[in-house]
Amino acid sequence: MLLPFIFVLLLVGGAVLAAQSSINGRLGAKTGVIESAWLTFVMGAVLIFLLVFFFEPTHQATLFSVPKWQLTGALFGVVYMLTIVFAVPRVGTAAATVAVISGQLLMSLLIDHFGWLANAVRPLDGSRYLAMALLIGAIGLIYLSHQQRQRRLINQPS
Repeated sequence: MLLPFIFVLLLVGGAVLAAQSSINGRLGAKTGVIESAWLTFVMGAVLIFLLVFFFEPTHQATLFSVPKWQLTGALFGVVYMLTIVFAVPRVGTAAATVAVISGQLLMSLLIDHFGWLANAVRPLDGSRYLAMALLIGAIGLIYLSHQQRQRRLINQPS
């Protein structure tokens, strides 16, 4: 019963990320990559602070007691934000989103296969190899589409 809700929630989260990428990309093109990322993190910090303060239950572990390597995940959010704000104005929302999703899926398959980062091992099988090939194909097709569009724009008479 909860599983369909979780997948709907994940789809909404993905849609919101695509919209955020487009909005932040446009903002970054006008104000600068770092300024746009800064705004996102400040707004996120305020919202998360309020959610934690009013709704988060007490947990056994704290940020000070968990293994320190687990705190590095916060840095990856910064890398993602700076990358997406930089890339979207240059390659478009669709290309940036497909590349990000492909990177996420490829890395998640490797994490599952090798059990990295203290995760359970879930070996690669035929369907996962096929998924990787299709992702690479999707990136290639979007790249080719982008290249063709660029050529058409260059060759248009002024």
